[in-house]
Amino acid sequence: MTRLSVPMTAAILLLPGAGYLALLFGLPLVLAVLASFGVLTRGYDGGPTLAFYAELFGTRAYVDGLVFSTYLALVPTAVSLMISVPLAVLLAQSFPGRRLFTALNKVPLVVPGIVAAFIVMTLFDRGGTAARVLAPLGLDLPKLVRDDWAIGAVMATVWKTVPFMTLIVGGAMASINRDVVLAARTLGAGPVATFWQIQIPLALPGITAATLLSFIGGMGAFAVPNLLGPVYPLPLSVHMYVNAFERANWGLVAAMGTTLSAISCVVLLAYYRVTRGLRAAGGAR
Repeated sequence: MTRLSVPMTAAILLLPGAGYLALLFGLPLVLAVLASFGVLTRGYDGGPTLAFYAELFGTRAYVDGLVFSTYLALVPTAVSLMISVPLAVLLAQSFPGRRLFTALNKVPLVVPGIVAAFIVMTLFDRGGTAARVLAPLGLDLPKLVRDDWAIGAVMATVWKTVPFMTLIVGGAMASINRDVVLAARTLGAGPVATFWQIQIPLALPGITAATLLSFIGGMGAFAVPNLLGPVYPLPLSVHMYVNAFERANWGLVAAMGTTLSAISCVVLLAYYRVTRGLRAAGGAR
């Protein structure tokens, strides 16, 4: 019987998972990148070209949409992270009503994004519930729906994202050895110092995963910014559907999708670099 080498054994063991990822995620991504350069592009018979990227970056509305998409990914992710990390620590403690609070915190997970957008619209649009409640008090609600800063879209996204991030961060926090935390407290570290110097560094892998998944979801958001965002600029995902997909401009669709994916990859690499530096600094201390 032939004995397999260690690399060959490892390759065979990894084949089911790696093959699945390569077939269903890697191959479509490669085809999209090729299509963005005019290779195997549906409805385009010319050779390799940069025309689709020239159209993308040469159109002011598309460039503004790309910037706006990045904004809609960064801001809700940052706000959600600031809420989710302390919330995950809180939910790890025992307090009256903890089980009910935990259950209520998970409700947004089962609510579709478009429903969350309608909730925000019903509550905070001009003439909405909040405006009618404040009107007898002589208070005027600022414009939160279709405003220039897309505050309504940020609110709806944060409402949906916080429970998702809390679950991931909470799992990372729960995996920390309790003895490490107790040892830090025994040696004189207060709750705040223990949180920043022990729990946060040890939970960074989970925090990183939650942040990146939320950012990537925000980059491709469609329903929420389309309903609650400003008339201009539109996120690139909306342009991708309205001005490219519906017009069967498949090369432009691929160029927009590849650009959104490239930005997500850049953020991924930058975030890993920062967190690696933080872990190294923590280890040095």
